[in-house]
Amino acid sequence: MAESPLSIAFVVDRFGNRYGGAEAYGVALMRELAAAGHRVTVFAREYDPACDLKLPFRPIAVGRRWPSWIRVWLFARRAARATRPGFDIVHSHMNGWCGDVEVVHVTPVRYRWRVQPMPGLRRWLSRLSPRVRTYLGLEARRVAPRPGHRVVAVSQLIAHQLAQAYGPALDAPVIAPGVAQAEPVSAERRRRTRAGLGLPAEGTLCLLVARNPMRKGLPTVLRALAELPDDVLLLVVGANAASRECVARAPESVRRRTHLVAETSQVEPYYQAADLYVHPTLNDSFGMAPLEAMSFGLPVILSPAPWCGFAQYVRPGAEALVLSHPERADELAQAIGRLRADADLRERLLAGAQDVLARHAWPEVARRYLDLYADILRERAGAPS
Repeated sequence: MAESPLSIAFVVDRFGNRYGGAEAYGVALMRELAAAGHRVTVFAREYDPACDLKLPFRPIAVGRRWPSWIRVWLFARRAARATRPGFDIVHSHMNGWCGDVEVVHVTPVRYRWRVQPMPGLRRWLSRLSPRVRTYLGLEARRVAPRPGHRVVAVSQLIAHQLAQAYGPALDAPVIAPGVAQAEPVSAERRRRTRAGLGLPAEGTLCLLVARNPMRKGLPTVLRALAELPDDVLLLVVGANAASRECVARAPESVRRRTHLVAETSQVEPYYQAADLYVHPTLNDSFGMAPLEAMSFGLPVILSPAPWCGFAQYVRPGAEALVLSHPERADELAQAIGRLRADADLRERLLAGAQDVLARHAWPEVARRYLDLYADILRERAGAPS
């Protein structure tokens, strides 16, 4: 572990909890490192003004007039220049080449375009696409071996995909997200919280928190809701235009039981108001929201791997209920019904969740990164790691 305070540059697209799980990972990790006395400077396009963690911030401006793939390339180039001098460690969550530590949160580009099965014509066209070629080139530079450099995967799923994309020679340790244990929520506090949020006082409230609810399984949840009694309700936090349209197309009996909340950086009250968490995601390299739900004492229902990387970190039936497929609305409805009817099952899952939380404490995550930083600094100095 690093013994003296380090100067750390943290590179991310947007800094703040409201932007999604990968961004929340960065906020929580930098909070731990700053609390330990390390000097953290954030490099990003945007810093959420509502974020309670205030760190030195250097904006990286990229004009919106460019296509997305050019913006990513411009950001990578400017981040590399901005972080070159004056830092012991550059810790990056972005595709590019600036980081000493490169944390991969999503399916690798090369895995998606060169390993996953796809129609032959689409693969051939991808070889001509400047967008795909740019992303592939950035990622190749990002993972290229060099002294004093490490690639980190946030889940076993991502580590497996990296190995398939770049071969077993790419050593990517897994450092999964952490979580902070929340205070227990009593029944009375749950009632007061619901009242304060304008939610019904009675009924089983299922929660889904997502920056893009459609990708996290909202259509499946709505179909499951149609099979459940009228006192089963749904709360969606992070609702965007697509999710509002999806709800508007649902049967009236589902619409009137569904409550939509826009993207917010203050999600804690919604966890406190809920009775259980549903996460039939279609694409999550890890899945921080169900882990956070566990910290608030909510039983969790989630997709299996490979759709949800977090499923690899729980014991099905003992720590969470795991579906056979993210689009099995009938299974989701049955799982919700079981949690409503079986108090012993709820208690078993909540007890098991404590083991999950113990394995994913943020101080332990920070310690592992500090050990990684120390290895990098020793390597630069020519000492054995």
